[in-house]
Amino acid sequence: MDATGFRRLWDQIAETGRADSGGYLRFSWSATDLALREWFDAQAAERGLRVESDRNGNRFAHWDAGTGPGVLTGSHFDSVPHGGAYDGPLGIVSALLAVDELRASGFTPARPIVIGAFTEEEGGRFGVPCLGSRLMAGVVDPDRARALTDPDGTTLAEAMRAAGADPDALGPDPERLASFTAFVELHVEQGRALEAPVGVASAIWPHGRWRMTFTGAGDHAGTTRIPDRRDPMLTFAFAVLAARKEARLAGGLATVGRVEAVPNATNAIASQVTAWLDSRAPDEAVLAEILSGFTSKVKDRAERDGTGFTIAAESETPIVEFDLALRDRIAALLGGAPVLPTGAGHDAGVLAAHVPTAMLFVRNPTGVSHAPGEGASDEDCAAGVDALAAVLRDLAC
Repeated sequence: MDATGFRRLWDQIAETGRADSGGYLRFSWSATDLALREWFDAQAAERGLRVESDRNGNRFAHWDAGTGPGVLTGSHFDSVPHGGAYDGPLGIVSALLAVDELRASGFTPARPIVIGAFTEEEGGRFGVPCLGSRLMAGVVDPDRARALTDPDGTTLAEAMRAAGADPDALGPDPERLASFTAFVELHVEQGRALEAPVGVASAIWPHGRWRMTFTGAGDHAGTTRIPDRRDPMLTFAFAVLAARKEARLAGGLATVGRVEAVPNATNAIASQVTAWLDSRAPDEAVLAEILSGFTSKVKDRAERDGTGFTIAAESETPIVEFDLALRDRIAALLGGAPVLPTGAGHDAGVLAAHVPTAMLFVRNPTGVSHAPGEGASDEDCAAGVDALAAVLRDLAC
């Protein structure tokens, strides 16, 4: 595929959900998300693909050819707040273009090829990442999912109903999982380790998200003496630094990127601070070491500050080793493509426990992701389409 062909299709969604920051606000079940779903349906219809939603809101376009279990590809449309353009949509656009390439070459698959658009992969609206694939795999309780709320207090169930979907249907879908013989997700690289245009994933680091609550005594910023204060913001500030230190010493990663204060007033001491910790590591032992050391130190600091501190897991994902035979087969097929791990979570990481799964990465020259600076050249994206088409041809023949 040439770069112009990629750009032509890519530009059709390039402005959908773009914010003034240059990043994107593409949240699941929003008007923007529904517009992207409509675009997906229209693109599938142009290609004669059969489209359906599963019970969890994931969208699938089927190239109904051949017999037996199908080959699944695709990714997601939703973004983190003010995220980049490529994280997710690149895998869907590339899958559509790969189908175009296969058809243009005269290829007829011996088994179905299916393009998936998974919902709430980032957890940017309802807080649980890979929610659509987790529900399908049966690793998130449907009642818990229905009760999840966004920052405005809207539940997932309410958002789905407003979009015309049925939240009562949420739940495991083992029959659908059994209908796939392999899943290959193409994704923009979230780092800058790749020197070649396309690489193959080896594994996803174990990772998780934890909600932290710091409690104290709200009071007047101008009249409350320093010795009389029980300020949870101080404990929170210590926690941010402690997370970074524990991760650095252990050889992992820890980030506090979201915080909410009550009453969130300039001239008031906060009564409560809620924040979220994201931590990742090369293996489960290192991740546990980071969390244990961090929790111990923050609890000790809270005692000294006269504040309260609790921490609760919102999601935890163990290390994912992608199917070794599939990984090596794809790397060889692509002429010895480089193989590398990633610290980012993906729907592929969830489905890998149920379906032989692999990932392709398209080079990201800046390494920036989850931010407006995320990018990839049209030439590398076109190379990604070619690679995906070759993989689909091999797996569906």
